[in-house]
Amino acid sequence: MKTLFERAPKLLIGVIHLRPLPGAPRWKGDMGAVVDAAVADARAYERGGAHALCLENFGDIPFTKGPVGCETVAAMAVAGSAVRDAVRLPLGFNVLRNDACAGLALCAACGGSFIRVNVHTGAMLTDQGLIEGNAYATIRYRGRVAPEAEIFADVHVKHAVPLANQPLEIAAWDTLKRGLADALIVSGVGTSLPAAVEDLQRLRRACPQARLLVGSGVEAASVAKYLDLADGFIVASSLKRGGVLDNPVDARRVAALARAIRAGRA
Repeated sequence: MKTLFERAPKLLIGVIHLRPLPGAPRWKGDMGAVVDAAVADARAYERGGAHALCLENFGDIPFTKGPVGCETVAAMAVAGSAVRDAVRLPLGFNVLRNDACAGLALCAACGGSFIRVNVHTGAMLTDQGLIEGNAYATIRYRGRVAPEAEIFADVHVKHAVPLANQPLEIAAWDTLKRGLADALIVSGVGTSLPAAVEDLQRLRRACPQARLLVGSGVEAASVAKYLDLADGFIVASSLKRGGVLDNPVDARRVAALARAIRAGRA
């Protein structure tokens, strides 16, 4: 099986922030508008040179710490299928806050290549309360419904703190070797906030063979500092028009980041 990381020396994954979906407090009652916005963002990422896409139910705040509702999965499948038909980029899913099995089901239904799971092993204190990883269930469910989907797992995920005083290196080792994650994600403390280079250095030393992704705060002006350590980047906020989180994706900003990544490798 060809992994996603074989598509580019440094992977650029553009995140599609879905508008509020059915059942969410801010749902507007127009699924067509949700789909149109998602497809427009997908096409902007493709024009700008992204290598893959990740679909998130970002507009569904507040999030649940457990499984999402059936209506959320159904709506994400509709959006995912539309994106799949509109562009040729590999597609992944992050079902917030931590529904890995729903993400895998979406991969099965929409031809997805990967999921992002915020808490794969261990336990984190979050604004949703205590979230515990369940690698046991996730890995086994993947084998049944989407065996080729890769699992990209956060280590000490943003908007959260570890339940115990567990070093980053130990959490990463457990996620990779005991949780069988295919890649590790390092982020800042919140959405759009940069990851610490020191954290990437620590993970690279602890898990030298791991695929490492930077999961927040990446910009064209700052990406160079990560290039020697990271295998890829998961980006949304800095690629919106004017750098404003709620705006559509700007293909020119995507292209600028893609150029910065290529230039930094030269």
